[in-house]
Amino acid sequence: MLPEWVHHDCPAISLSHRDAALVRQSELTKPPGALGRLEALAVELAALQHTDRPSAARAPIIIFAGDHGIAAQGVSAFPQEVTIAMLANFAGGGAAISVLARELGSSLEVVDAGTLADTPLPGVVTDKPRRGSRDFSQEAALEASEVAFALDCGQRAVARASLQSPDILIFGEMGIGNTTTSATMAAALLATGPDLMAGRGTGLDSAGRARKGQIIAAALSRHGLRAGATPEQVLCAVGGLEIAAISGAIIAAAQRRIPVLVDGFIVSVAALMAVRINPSCRPYLLFSHRSAEQGHRLVLEALEPRPLLDLDLRLGEGSGAALALPILRLACALHNQMATFAEAAVPERA
Repeated sequence: MLPEWVHHDCPAISLSHRDAALVRQSELTKPPGALGRLEALAVELAALQHTDRPSAARAPIIIFAGDHGIAAQGVSAFPQEVTIAMLANFAGGGAAISVLARELGSSLEVVDAGTLADTPLPGVVTDKPRRGSRDFSQEAALEASEVAFALDCGQRAVARASLQSPDILIFGEMGIGNTTTSATMAAALLATGPDLMAGRGTGLDSAGRARKGQIIAAALSRHGLRAGATPEQVLCAVGGLEIAAISGAIIAAAQRRIPVLVDGFIVSVAALMAVRINPSCRPYLLFSHRSAEQGHRLVLEALEPRPLLDLDLRLGEGSGAALALPILRLACALHNQMATFAEAAVPERA
């Protein structure tokens, strides 16, 4: 059974603040709609944050890391020990997301939600039920209690981040093999062909991608993941601990009325899982970009977002969301600081 808290409803958006934001946009010194998506973003944040002055200034970043038993099947171009090495790189400030967090003035927390590390790593929060998932080509990846622990891990991370009174949260991931795990989860949730979901991940060639598709197809068959499989069935059969933790974090953030700026393919799969578990969290999801990973387009189509960027990214780590954050900040600045026609004594259109 999934934890009871994940099913609790998330707060509704504020229609009064949305309407007030729409009125303000109509009064600013510009033609109606001239700032395009920036106007809509500001209005959306005002409704989610229940405020007349939306903000994306405080944006903590949380990276969840986990290892995957399926990596034993050669589904990644990199060895599995890279996961733990990258944890140290995150904490030491050398990873891409570490650089982006510094430039953005965002805090960065790294959570070991399920890596193979057998001792705690300096600068890393350890919060895991086991060391890595099992090889889902041979057996179920996770037990129900382990899935529940991972969802709770996400909730605990959001509780820590909430002490900063965040305007928005960014979640990232790290885990060799997790594009295969995510593709398998998405194929199960969307009843989509594995060949459409299997991408190149960390850099597989065409033969490697084809092999990944075969492994995904075999896993779906082995675990009986047909159309209508429940979120718990999918998570137990083929899930990953860091992906489940992100799903839990998304739900927990929405329950606290904190919007989430969603990263690329893997975090989008976690978001899809979160929405399947608790549909009321969907309004709190803003999508940063469309990645180069093949299956991301299908996941985005299922969630019906309008991603802000399309830069051929496929790094993960929350990097795409971090790159999109300045757009949200500028949208809020324009909404909050532009003069109205009346304030600037500018004649309105006839």
